[in-house]
Amino acid sequence: MANNITLTIIKPYAVHEGLAGEIFDRITKTGYKIIALKQVHLTKKQAEIFYSVHKGKDFYDALTDYMSSGPIIASILEKNNAVEDYRKFIGSTDPVKAKNGTLRKIYGFSLSKNAVHGSDSDKNAEIEANFFFSGLERY
Repeated sequence: MANNITLTIIKPYAVHEGLAGEIFDRITKTGYKIIALKQVHLTKKQAEIFYSVHKGKDFYDALTDYMSSGPIIASILEKNNAVEDYRKFIGSTDPVKAKNGTLRKIYGFSLSKNAVHGSDSDKNAEIEANFFFSGLERY
């Protein structure tokens, strides 16, 4: 069911800093099951396609440049109410404004280097999961 999955991405900064293991440890301790996982290095074009919902916004070019600047780790997470709960768990996009204990507060460096991505709706969770993973890659 769509409302039981969300997509997360460990962003280039967090991958580069070796934070992925700690982040996934926190994710799984919160009750999420990892049903798909891969490390990839997006091209600029792939990042533009993935973030096309933001095309035309002032941060779009910087975001797609950043997301194609190094390896990322994409994962489908499963749990009841996955999207809404994960959005609360990761916190505000800006680590300075994120609540204490959230992933972005703990691991984020700045607004643009906020450590993790999380789907913002059930519909987008499906679209995003399908962008990165075929049916054969999910378990």
